[in-house]
Amino acid sequence: MKIGRRDLTPGGARARALVPSCPEIAYARCVERPRVGIGVLVMKEGKVLLGKRRGSHGDGEYASPGGHLEHLESVADCAAREVAEETGLVIGEPRFVRAMNLTTYAPKHYIDLMFVADWIAGEPAALEPDKSESWAWYALDALPSPLFATLPSAIAALRGGPVWLDS
Repeated sequence: MKIGRRDLTPGGARARALVPSCPEIAYARCVERPRVGIGVLVMKEGKVLLGKRRGSHGDGEYASPGGHLEHLESVADCAAREVAEETGLVIGEPRFVRAMNLTTYAPKHYIDLMFVADWIAGEPAALEPDKSESWAWYALDALPSPLFATLPSAIAALRGGPVWLDS
């Protein structure tokens, strides 16, 4: 199959150049694709919940709760699940903040969808200590440093900035 000048035929020149180890498999099965990441800015009394990441990309950076969208999972269910799994908190309905093509942590590649949700119940706890060492509430004008790459644009979008970024 050709799209424009690109040969995407299984085993075609483009597929072999990108993935020489699987020349007879369909191109789509050979290449890496972006994953969908869901982040949640959990808000309580004008403060946002952030945790210090560990063990993955952004190690040592402060980030909101979040994770991967699972196959056939709704975005709202993913947001609530990730917040509960990581922090033990219950949140209100997630509201869209912004989308971002995230390549900062290459070779990892994500389409990051950021949402904001109100805190409903619970006290934050580090329920996945291999992923985050602790959680704390921060005023939006007094955020810790360094921030995970998704956060500055999310905070800016909350304040009326762009809702789509293509890094």
